[in-house]
Amino acid sequence: MSERRATPRRRVLKTARIAISEMAPKLECTLRNTSNLGGALQVSTSLGLPSNFDIEIDGQRRRCRTAWRSDTKIGFQFYNTEQA
Repeated sequence: MSERRATPRRRVLKTARIAISEMAPKLECTLRNTSNLGGALQVSTSLGLPSNFDIEIDGQRRRCRTAWRSDTKIGFQFYNTEQA
């Protein structure tokens, strides 16, 4: 399988949280790999998760969007805040 990513990902194993809105509880997940452009999350289920959400990693919150998903994994891309 050939690598299609613009930047290489680093393998990590960190606790992260998905924030859908200010009122909804944050969903615990595991960050499996990351780069400056995005990453992959391990979740209990991807069912019902929106395509746009915030992610909290190491106390920092960033807006992102889903690039791909399976039953228990989500690939995401960070929004470029310079373009927003």
